[in-house]
Amino acid sequence: MYPERAKERIRMQRAAPARSIKSRGLGRLRHLFINRSYALLWGSQAISVIGDFTFATTLILWVTTLLVRGQPWAPLAVSGILGATIAPEFVLAPLAGVLADRWNKRRTMLAMDAARAIVIVLLVPATGLVPLPFLPTQHLPLAWQLGIIYAIVILASACTQLFNPSMLALVGVIVPEPYRARASGLRQTASSVAAILGPSLAALLFFTVGVQWALLLNALSFVVSFLIILAIRAPTAAQAETAEPSESVLREFRAGLRFYFGNRVLVTLLVTSVLTLLGFGALNTLDICFVTQNLRAAPGVYGLLNSAQGVGLIAGAIFAAAFARRIGEARVLGLSLLAWGAIILVYARLSSVPPAVVLLCLTGFMLSTAQVAETPLLMHVTPQYLLGRVYAVLVPAMSAAELVGIGLSGYLDSTVLRSFHIALLGITLGPVDTIFTLIGLCILAAGIYAAVQLRGVRLTSEEAHPAEKLELAPMAE
Repeated sequence: MYPERAKERIRMQRAAPARSIKSRGLGRLRHLFINRSYALLWGSQAISVIGDFTFATTLILWVTTLLVRGQPWAPLAVSGILGATIAPEFVLAPLAGVLADRWNKRRTMLAMDAARAIVIVLLVPATGLVPLPFLPTQHLPLAWQLGIIYAIVILASACTQLFNPSMLALVGVIVPEPYRARASGLRQTASSVAAILGPSLAALLFFTVGVQWALLLNALSFVVSFLIILAIRAPTAAQAETAEPSESVLREFRAGLRFYFGNRVLVTLLVTSVLTLLGFGALNTLDICFVTQNLRAAPGVYGLLNSAQGVGLIAGAIFAAAFARRIGEARVLGLSLLAWGAIILVYARLSSVPPAVVLLCLTGFMLSTAQVAETPLLMHVTPQYLLGRVYAVLVPAMSAAELVGIGLSGYLDSTVLRSFHIALLGITLGPVDTIFTLIGLCILAAGIYAAVQLRGVRLTSEEAHPAEKLELAPMAE
């Protein structure tokens, strides 16, 4: 018989490995979302982004199937929704960037979530859910309905211009630098999943319970996001690092431009983002033509390719969140672009569906890893009080590049290269695969440029911010 104390010691030694394994498992789960504040922020964005995709799809279904059904100008009415979404990016981005730098980030996000919930609720009466007794037909005329839709979309998009740079700055406050690649990957994962779930959810709601409930669901998503952000507390010291609003908006924006174009890393991110989004817009525009002309497949295969690309976007975001920090964000960006460009060059030569599905999945993977790497690099070289203005330069440029890619590729395919066919070194080139080849070369050039310009860029190591100290203790409003 062992003495009682010896028995207790043996029992504890036997139980220790199990407790250690359990502790490590809980630690990994606890730090998957870095810290409590970022976990809350990520949750709010996952919900609101699903709401955004639901909202956009609901509006398109509403306009095309109910409001302008059978009208020859229906495509123009739908394009008006896209224009109303994008226009505030170019018109308001400079002002929004300066204001986001001036104002309290968390309060700005709360105000914008509340405003978006209210304006979307205001759209419900235009659906005809509530009769309007002051009108002869008790319903708004078609022109008024479309006008209200465009106005609400503009207002909601204007709120987004203030919300997004404030969110980026808040991430810089609550997430230490070694964990920003993971934060960027988690956010990209949420956006990619939302891009798949949102449209399906919108269609389900629209055709089962009606447009009103789809709109109310999106408004509710902003309410939930508001409540979650309300629970976030930012560190006092970090919140104090803001620019004093002593200069005019124009002067502050000019100061942001001077900083942006005087920084090698930021200029590199701008050039690579413009080249990649130019190619991404062209690929999305002409992929349906590639399916029918080059792959000689039914148009339904286009949906399969889109799904494959969506799977790649999710997988790339998860991979980058886990490994971008270890590999190095600058290296990940350059290698992703080089691989993406090479994949597009191969994709342009395909003539069968199965390899096309695989390669388009890989293009989504590479695009996602490149986008995940960009955010921590941007935040590494940008002072906290300039993040809004830096964001106001980069994001409109990316949107403009994608629009140019959409318009230019459509123009070239339908006019300049419409009858283009040539045999070169035993390779036959047509209009779509020629454009895709040029896109692949552009993205390869972007990868080489990034690899050269970002050589030597290193972010803070994780040793400076060990995982067990990630919870940010000093909190304040």
